Amino acid sequence: MDAPVHDTRKLRVWYLTTGEAGTVQQARGLATALAPNAEGRLVRVSRLWAVGIPALVGLGPPAVIPIAGRLEPPWPDVLISCGRRSGLVAMAVRRRNRAPMVMAHIQPPTYPKAFDLVVAMAHDELKGSNVIQIDTALHGVRPAVLTSARSQSDPRFVGLPRPWTGVLLGGATRHRPFTYDDAMRLADQLDALRSRIGGSLLVTPSRRTPDHVTAVLGGRYLSDQTVRIWDSGPPNPYLTILSQSDRLVVTSDSVSMISEALATTAPVLVFNLPGSPRHLRFVDNLIAKSLVGPLDGIHAPPRRAAVDATPSVVEAVRRLLEVGDPKADWPA
Repeated sequence: MDAPVHDTRKLRVWYLTTGEAGTVQQARGLATALAPNAEGRLVRVSRLWAVGIPALVGLGPPAVIPIAGRLEPPWPDVLISCGRRSGLVAMAVRRRNRAPMVMAHIQPPTYPKAFDLVVAMAHDELKGSNVIQIDTALHGVRPAVLTSARSQSDPRFVGLPRPWTGVLLGGATRHRPFTYDDAMRLADQLDALRSRIGGSLLVTPSRRTPDHVTAVLGGRYLSDQTVRIWDSGPPNPYLTILSQSDRLVVTSDSVSMISEALATTAPVLVFNLPGSPRHLRFVDNLIAKSLVGPLDGIHAPPRRAAVDATPSVVEAVRRLLEVGDPKADWPA
């Protein structure tokens, strides 16, 4: 058996997804924290294959079509997958690769025991000897990234009065739209916040933010010179707003943006968009731990150290690498 690999410069790491932004972000964040030269693998999976019996499915077209990167040797030392369908593909990769390989999956997979490590959010309520529970989603916003963004001035924000309140907007979900009334309620709560603390608003929509939401905010603050709303023109101010704001407001639909906001030391306030039970449990857990507060509350959460689950997961993967040949239990 080959000796365990410790040098991250020589460690071969793949992160495997089916392309959804949230899954790519989490898998890449963990993979690059483990090995900066980690390689992405993007696949398309047929619906029929995704409901098949793992022991019987294959790894090639038309069931699995590689979009970016090939699923062939040399196989990785660590394979990180995120999302249910990519987890099934990861299981098929392991059947091809009989050499030692650590297989980690982010989010509850169909067959948890097939993985050496499963990374689950606390609100997923998944337990097991191979499960590590985290409070915030994995991402790539490392301290060095924030430090670099903090050191760079954005001419769009120069001269704005402090404190800066960064506003990170999500959008509609499968369970609920982001409505016109929601946008009006958000603007009212932002106005109430600024009536207490003053300062400026730095607003950044995401790709999911409906046009009517930005239109509502644009109309409300049309003549307010202390408000900036990103118009999608380059460069993207997201990291600047994240790193330089004195406090952050995030819509509750976005687990990833709330998690990235908590990677800073700024107080985080959450604007409630009623959604799925999983989203509600996620936010409720953070409120219970005083990591975030509701935007419509009276008091901001206390200052805290940056919260980032990635280092603990990286350490768990490294411990598995020390074992040399971890074993998972395969479904029949």
